[in-house]
Amino acid sequence: MDIARTEIMKNRFSAIAEEAATLAYRTAHTTFVKQTQDFQVALARTSGEFFAFPLLSGTTDNAGDSIIGLIEHFSDLVPGDVVISNDPFSSRGLVTHQMDIHMAQPVFYRGELIAFAWSFVHATDIGGAVPTSISPELNECFQEGFRIRPTKLMWAGELNHDVANFIKDNSRIGEEVWGDLEAMMAAMRLLERRVGELCERVGIDAFRRGIDDVLDYAETKARQVIAGLHDGEYGFSDYLEGLTVNESIHIHCQLRIRGEEAEIDFAGSDPQVNAALNFNSGGLAHSMLCGALVNYIMTMEPSIPPNGGVMRPIRAHAPSGTVMNAEFPAAMGNRWVTAMRCYDALMGCLNQAIPGGITAGGAGQAGIISVAWKDTAGRKRVSVVEPFSGGSGGRVSADGVDATDTMLGFLKSTPIESVESETPLLVRQHALVPSSHGHGQYRGGASVCIELECLIDQAEINVRGLQRQRFEPWAVLGGHPGRSGEAWLLRAGEEKALGQVGLLKVQRGDVLRMISPSGGGFGDPAKRTVALVVEDVTNGMLDEQEAAKIYGVIIRDGVLDVAATERRRAETPPTEAPLFVYGHARGEYEAHWSAEASAAFANAVLQAPSGLRAAIQREARLALDATPGPVEAATVSDTVAKLIRQMQASTA
Repeated sequence: MDIARTEIMKNRFSAIAEEAATLAYRTAHTTFVKQTQDFQVALARTSGEFFAFPLLSGTTDNAGDSIIGLIEHFSDLVPGDVVISNDPFSSRGLVTHQMDIHMAQPVFYRGELIAFAWSFVHATDIGGAVPTSISPELNECFQEGFRIRPTKLMWAGELNHDVANFIKDNSRIGEEVWGDLEAMMAAMRLLERRVGELCERVGIDAFRRGIDDVLDYAETKARQVIAGLHDGEYGFSDYLEGLTVNESIHIHCQLRIRGEEAEIDFAGSDPQVNAALNFNSGGLAHSMLCGALVNYIMTMEPSIPPNGGVMRPIRAHAPSGTVMNAEFPAAMGNRWVTAMRCYDALMGCLNQAIPGGITAGGAGQAGIISVAWKDTAGRKRVSVVEPFSGGSGGRVSADGVDATDTMLGFLKSTPIESVESETPLLVRQHALVPSSHGHGQYRGGASVCIELECLIDQAEINVRGLQRQRFEPWAVLGGHPGRSGEAWLLRAGEEKALGQVGLLKVQRGDVLRMISPSGGGFGDPAKRTVALVVEDVTNGMLDEQEAAKIYGVIIRDGVLDVAATERRRAETPPTEAPLFVYGHARGEYEAHWSAEASAAFANAVLQAPSGLRAAIQREARLALDATPGPVEAATVSDTVAKLIRQMQASTA
């Protein structure tokens, strides 16, 4: 590999991808694309790996994925073709929920197929049971709008009007969604044109060699980073919160480091659920399974181009039928929070594989707020309002980020002016919450509070992805867990606690008020630099009493008392702490259901025929919840095995 030549081609590929992404962003129609930026365009080699992926616009989390599940269905592609799909079940996990519409266009040079232009856009509405097509309580893909298996949208440059009309006719905002797709197709045509220009300039052999080189370069750098981790096997569990207050979905991750390769295994995680929390990873090393490790690699080696080479030294496995490798006809609309919990579980493993740890748990939610209403002409309108996240975890050498968790950092907040001009909502408050962060040597990112008032007689608000309302974000090495999230409806002077927000019907004057979780703290608060404590007090994020009680920093009327602080801190020296601090709610839960028992339960249920799993899971959980004391793994296996035999006998 010629390093200079590789660097030149890496930069050329990057420039092409960034230009196309900017075009898509500037010409899109819906708020979720032109403001929030839930879209992307990129270039993939003919085998499906991405080799040119943008970083400055759109999503960046899936650069290591492959589009093979979209393009493998076609052997007769010609210039001007465009293929389209939003089907998770026939795309090998490329599509992770039906609202993401993926397209690919073959790129030919002098009659030879040399690459694919690719794009996806999160469609704000594709029909289905509810506006925006996503609600936590939906339990089948049929309820989540239309589903298109890989199909040709363009035939040699001619639009397939049947497919285009099908999309427009089955969305509540068909013209806006089609406008987004046209923006993506324009970006793909630009990619095709720029690739042709590059081949004219350097030749097709140099173009192909450049693809190989940038992928090999990313692989080499990724292997070097993995080799810096401690060899060994590391396990960690975390929990998703289901539709009810007490429903917990166990996510277990096992990370194995062997030299310069990593293996990630999610065996022991719960089976898919009758809610929109599932996704399909296609049996591959999917970005949603490997996100925390990929982010670590990219952080340690920022020169790595985002492409499929990063994934080559990583193997990942999620058993079929689990919540992260769900089978047909699972609902998947709300799958991002499951991906976030997979990220957290893998990050828990990395905290053990990296001496001194790396980060505490973050808010772990992706509360996408949307609103539906009828305009004055009686037309149905649907708009995404805001990606409502929360603080990230404190880090080994820095505080967490306020109001933004790591896995949602690529999504942009919608300007209040846009919300109020394009929807019937008034933003009464959108602010950081003082004293909300998980305390530590490096504190977690603060919570955010939002208040939305309805200004018309009737509207429907949907908030998918609220999480950590029960289990606090975990802390590391003596830090304090973050705070949990909350949601209320304010109506006629009364407050009603909501928990998960499905389809909420609101009327004039109603206010939806939500506070996100905050990030957990990293390290003993007694070790926090005095200047950082003073800064938090000065900024109104910490009061003087908390500064004294938690951090041993004495501030009176805004003035630091140096002598008193030194005395207080001398009286409370730093103490040894466990690697993880989970918080009261998780501790109470695991006193009955240990992580080992939960893993045994998941593995046992997956032995049942798929048609019986939901019933067996429900009946076994009820029986085991009723047992006194801690649930034992052996008891779990016996109870589930007995139920499987009984149900099979009754249906024989």
